[in-house]
Amino acid sequence: MRIVVTGGAGFIGSHIVDAYILAGHELFVIDNLSAGDKRNVNKQAAFYSLDILDPTLPKLLSDISPDILSHHAAQMDLRRSVADPLFDARVNILGLVHILEASKACGVKKVIYASSGGAVYGEQQTFPAREDHPTHPESPYGVSKLSGEYYLAYYQTAFGLSHVILRYGNVYGPRQSAKGEAGVIAIFIQHLLHGESPTINGDGKQTRDYVYVDDVVAANLLVLSSPFTGRVNIGTGKETDVLTIYELLRDRIGSGIKAVHGPPKKGEQRRSSLDTSHARGILGWSPRVPLGTGLDNTVEYCRQVSIP
Repeated sequence: MRIVVTGGAGFIGSHIVDAYILAGHELFVIDNLSAGDKRNVNKQAAFYSLDILDPTLPKLLSDISPDILSHHAAQMDLRRSVADPLFDARVNILGLVHILEASKACGVKKVIYASSGGAVYGEQQTFPAREDHPTHPESPYGVSKLSGEYYLAYYQTAFGLSHVILRYGNVYGPRQSAKGEAGVIAIFIQHLLHGESPTINGDGKQTRDYVYVDDVVAANLLVLSSPFTGRVNIGTGKETDVLTIYELLRDRIGSGIKAVHGPPKKGEQRRSSLDTSHARGILGWSPRVPLGTGLDNTVEYCRQVSIP
């Protein structure tokens, strides 16, 4: 198949590109490199340095004529969305609509959409959260991701453009950037390797569902051939608090550095974990990489390369 991956120079997108190429597909990467790194792009993929809101994008997609569009380009920093909701909406809502309009026009068969299993649910009522859990996002980022899901439903109903929504947990692993606020594991590793004390926001007891990038890639491979349409959680069903993550990383790196605590951040939920029984039932997918193994792999990668 001919597959376009937006955000394919980024952390998650670049791993997906690698796996799709290994599976024998023809890949095209669109990325403006605002967060991605061209060094991550597989040499066998055609690369286009382009913003998803660029007016030339529809012509490019028409020329490529892809079967599948995997949409991983996004403004993914929750705290930046709080500070600049206009920018967040421009990228995550208007950018998606631009992609969908172009996809509709050029005959894309399916859109795979990276959503957020934490941010769209907001403060959970049940743990872990199933896909039918009420959605009460508490940040502009969560609002924009949920809005994207509704736009996808509209384009399927109105134009027959099929879609799969992958609601990710907190994805971590090799190539994750330590810039911004999106990757706490990468940020902690960078600080510890440089002998610096990271800042933990609040008391550090806030929990997240940490899922290793290889497991996320496996889900993206499965949805290529699945007839399923709709939303599905991709996580582990397990909660791990920030303090525990930090202690696990300190042990692996052999550091005695203590973290400092700052004030809690607006828009961040207290607890998060995702029920993945639906993914197991419809895709035959389940997480396979334990947290300890994933952290070992990530630390080893970061020891060998400079984290961007």
